[in-house]
Amino acid sequence: MAEGTWWQQIAGALRQDFSDLPDLGHATQIVVRLTIAAVLGGLLGYEREKAGKAAGLRTHMLVAIGAALYVLIPQQAGVTAADMTRVLQGLVAGVGFLGAGAILKREDEGQVEGLTTAASIWLTAALGIAAGMGREASAVLSTVLALFILSALPRMANLLDSRSTRAGTLPNPTRPAERRKRR
Repeated sequence: MAEGTWWQQIAGALRQDFSDLPDLGHATQIVVRLTIAAVLGGLLGYEREKAGKAAGLRTHMLVAIGAALYVLIPQQAGVTAADMTRVLQGLVAGVGFLGAGAILKREDEGQVEGLTTAASIWLTAALGIAAGMGREASAVLSTVLALFILSALPRMANLLDSRSTRAGTLPNPTRPAERRKRR
């Protein structure tokens, strides 16, 4: 076997292995979609990390990129819409198990923790799916709404609670002592 033939075979094998991105336009599209997924997942993860939650920036970014990749690859392979729905079903169920790992029940206090973080992981996968499928505007809009829910809504609730507590109208349901009194 001639040396040139051997190298040509290796080069041909490498070209074939990297042929899933046939041109610069396809490569750009993949980079943009994965980057958007990472950034949007990172925004939610940063908020969770800032709130002191275990699943933070890196976790959310990886979930978003993974979800985007799970839909990008079948799209590149030319799967049918019916096949894509099966991919999405598996993805949603799998991420549900990941989110379940963030949920803790404290028997001694009778409290459940981590539900919001689990929901944010689940939503982050959906954002990754949207970005991966080329629905970037929907993904961005959903991220803005999620950040409002995670950041602004609790502040608004605390403000309303403090006003109503000062006025003596409602007990604060987030305080265990006041929750027990109301039962």
